[in-house]
Parts: sequence; structure tokens; C-alpha cells
Amino acid sequence: MASFREVDPEAGGVLATVEDLRTIFSGIGTEEARALLDALRPVNYAAGEILFSQNDPGEFLLIVRTGRVRLSLTSEEGRELNLRHATAGHVLGEIAALDGGPRSATALAIEPVSAMKLARSDLRALMLRFPGLGERFVTWLCARLRETTEQLEAIALYPLDVRLARFLLFALQGRTAPEGRRIALELGYSQGELAQFVGGSRPKVNGALALLEQAGAIKRTSDRLFCDPQKLQDIAGMDP
Repeated sequence: MASFREVDPEAGGVLATVEDLRTIFSGIGTEEARALLDALRPVNYAAGEILFSQNDPGEFLLIVRTGRVRLSLTSEEGRELNLRHATAGHVLGEIAALDGGPRSATALAIEPVSAMKLARSDLRALMLRFPGLGERFVTWLCARLRETTEQLEAIALYPLDVRLARFLLFALQGRTAPEGRRIALELGYSQGELAQFVGGSRPKVNGALALLEQAGAIKRTSDRLFCDPQKLQDIAGMDP
């Protein structure tokens, strides 16, 4: 994900660069990114605040700049399913903003969040101004859907330790480490939430973490994991 410039959201001003947006929305041109940047508006959310709710109209999308957002589904019976956590560089609400349909999930700030907001009306105006932009957004969205499909495949088809290894690799976002070193990873949520993400119970996830630790793929501390990407890839059966 893009690494945003350090800008104080209280001071207003630009919260991203053209290069950030070209990284996030891979394939868009420089002129398109500049126009998109001009249309973005800074917004802030307090911890515990709902950014949007499931079934709300999709009037805007958000690009997270700082903080952490939990995306979840709630059934008619009131059961909740955590889908993922979004952090800096992640885009939220893009499907409803593109097709005008209702929100497919609820987004909750689990810590203070600063973000950039793009109204659906501005997005539609940009797509009319730049005829090729719609196709590039479709290509970007397809890549997102492929990633989601891979995550669902991991939950449905693999043993829990393999699912967990794949989940951690997704969380690392392609980061690499020098040979013999591990990468610090702060997941930012509880073991119970992790169990929901990988489709297992908390005791079984704890057992799977122990297996990964025994294999040298991770080392656990009280607040983070230290991951060896190569060993995680070996366990996950994924190419580097």
C-alpha cells in the first residue's frame, strides 16, 4: 500500500500525493490522479465511530490515511462476521460508490482514523471527464476481488495452520526481511478476532500459532508477531 506523506489532518491540506494514488489505483495516469487528488476531502473519525453501515447507500468511498478500521457483516439473527482490518492505503466502500448499491459491510474505526473521502458524484464526474478511468477502476477492482477469492479459498480448503500462514503473508503485504531475520507484525486485534478471520476457534488458532512457532515461521510476544516470510511461504505453499 502507499506510504502517505506525514501531514497533520488538523491542519487541512493535501493528505496524499499523485504518486500515492497511482500506487493505490494501479494503472491510472498522472493527469487522472491529479484530478482525483483535487476531488478528495479530508475526514476524521474517533475510535468507536461508524464510518458507514451495512445496507447504507453508497454515497462515497474512503482511502484510509492513518488508523485502523474493522469491516464486518451482521446477519438478520445478529451474528457478526469480521471480514478484515483496513489500515493506511486501503480503500473502503468502493463497490457501492461505483455501482450505487447499498453497502455490503459495516466499517468501524477501532482507533482514531484520518481518511480521504471521494463523493460518488465526483467519482462519476471524473469517469465522464476521463473515459478510460472506468476501465482502469474495473481492472483495479478485479485485482481486489482476486485477492478476496484467494483469502476465501484459504479458509475453505486448507488446514488451519496453512490458512493462518496465508493470512499472515497477506498481512505482511509483500514485505521482505534480510536472511535470518524476522519482520515485526502488529495485527492490532485479539486472538478471538483472528480466529474469525481464518475460520477457526480461538483454542485451535492458538494451537496453529504454536505450530508455526515450532516451525520457526513466527515468534510471539505479548503485542506482536515476528514473522519469517520464507518459512510462512513454505508452510502456505505459496510462491514468493
